[in-house]
Amino acid sequence: MDTTPKLTPTQALLLRTAAHRADGQVIPPETLRGGARVKVLTALLDRGWIEPADGYHVLTDAGYAAIGQQRPVPPDGVAKCDTTDDLQLLEGIPVRPGTKLAALVVALRRPQGATSLQLMLATGWQPHSVRGAISGLLRKRLGLNVVLTHNAAGERVYRIG
Repeated sequence: MDTTPKLTPTQALLLRTAAHRADGQVIPPETLRGGARVKVLTALLDRGWIEPADGYHVLTDAGYAAIGQQRPVPPDGVAKCDTTDDLQLLEGIPVRPGTKLAALVVALRRPQGATSLQLMLATGWQPHSVRGAISGLLRKRLGLNVVLTHNAAGERVYRIG
């Protein structure tokens, strides 16, 4: 007997795409408009699968369970970047503050640098996109000296030298 709840194709799409995002944010597609959008989001809210958070919706533990998944646990040693001195870390680099590229530069300009996983969590990008942004945008286009080292655990650590 199948114990998973019945989902409409649209509900399943929204929940599965939110589960693939690091922050669990539910982003309805542009093609879902008007009453259909309201109806789908209301149904998900009523069942407790999503909850409002700062102007958008995020997936709850019940939402992960509805699609047969568990909420991913962030690995130990991974902390979110503070934004207190981020503008100082962007000085002299022609990058708009608040963008994913700015988050990448801020993480790389910290004294300890950033691992590939930290850069992926900061930007929401896949590993190949992070490496491509480092080599293409930062090294080639902006001319920054990005140094690659390895930490004691064998992870790649990038920093701007």
